[in-house]
Amino acid sequence: MTTQPTDRQSFTVSAPVRLWEEGFARDPHGYYAALRAQGPVGWAELAPGVPAYVVTDRRAALDVLRDAETFSHDPRAWEATVPDDSPVLAMMRWRPNALFSDGGAHVRYRTTLIDVFDLVEPHDLRARVHRAVRLLVNRFGPRGEADLVTEFTRPLMALIFNNLFGLPDSQGDRLNEGLGKMMEGGAQSAEGEAEYTEYVLRLIAAKAERRGDDLPSRLLDHPAGLTPEEVTWQVFLTLGAGYEPTANLLSNALSRILGNPAYYSTLTSGARPVTDAVLEVLHHETPLANYGIYYARRPVSFHGVWVRAAVPVVVSFGAVGLFAEREPAEGRHPADASHLSWGAGPHACPVRQQTLLLVTEAIEQLTQWLPDLDPVVSRERLSWRPGPFHRSLTSLPVRFSPRSPDQPGELS
Repeated sequence: MTTQPTDRQSFTVSAPVRLWEEGFARDPHGYYAALRAQGPVGWAELAPGVPAYVVTDRRAALDVLRDAETFSHDPRAWEATVPDDSPVLAMMRWRPNALFSDGGAHVRYRTTLIDVFDLVEPHDLRARVHRAVRLLVNRFGPRGEADLVTEFTRPLMALIFNNLFGLPDSQGDRLNEGLGKMMEGGAQSAEGEAEYTEYVLRLIAAKAERRGDDLPSRLLDHPAGLTPEEVTWQVFLTLGAGYEPTANLLSNALSRILGNPAYYSTLTSGARPVTDAVLEVLHHETPLANYGIYYARRPVSFHGVWVRAAVPVVVSFGAVGLFAEREPAEGRHPADASHLSWGAGPHACPVRQQTLLLVTEAIEQLTQWLPDLDPVVSRERLSWRPGPFHRSLTSLPVRFSPRSPDQPGELS
């Protein structure tokens, strides 16, 4: 129920937790603990001078995710309050696509995405993963060492998603560079946004002229009749949301597996499914840690905090996953996804199963090709990319027995 604020409610007395600091990348759990100490809804900054409410409690998170009458995904009222050079604007500005829409527009956009992704068969996705893994391992396998972030997880997802979207393998570096700058929300975010936007615009222009067997062509021909501009922003969303978080989920899962030799042996022997490692990452190091961004449609009293309109309300999937395991599971089935990394309500991830398939298949293929992966750096010494929105490794160096491209026993 909405009530009028008291003087105490009108102002946040706690100092904002600064998620843009370098320390956040090193120790996100410490920052989440500081937010949680403020209550279910904490006060933070996403960038200098850009405040936000951050939801760290699972029940409060579900209240935001499921209440479309109170909370909107449309950021335009907030956009009017921030300068054009804000480093988080590239990730948060409004675009006509499924992420930033509500109501009928959201249903229309979301339906087209579900329809075109449903046409990609699981066996087709597996084949794309196998091809990409084989190509990359053949590049670095003979050396007996590699950086699994820069030489495997990121180029792997660039190969797969460029292939799905009708782009050649040679375009992977451009995709990686533009999106990487955007995601970090730093000084280069605007440059990254411009590079990635140009990347997508050229793609849609090519597909508008000549269709292919790919997702943009299917969106252009969908019965919903999306305009070329709408298709551009749908692809902007799905190509970015497919590539960057999936690459980070894969990197984080590999680091977790390789950092625990006993765990690694149970996975490579088949005694334990790879999915277990991926689910652990979604609890503890989810790739899109703070990108469930909503806005109150009007001022509202919410879990003890007076939430103003036009101020971001961020569902922290990173914090929710961390604290959910410490909370009683009363009224909840043990198999329930308490981490909420896939979201909930109208904006829940529509391609969850495809993402899990890509990541688990990539891990299984890599560890079959190179069964003796040995990390060079302990997990405690790994470095993480800055930025308020994601949990993303900068590198994951490993050693292994060299494997030649023409070595017998090649996997299919």
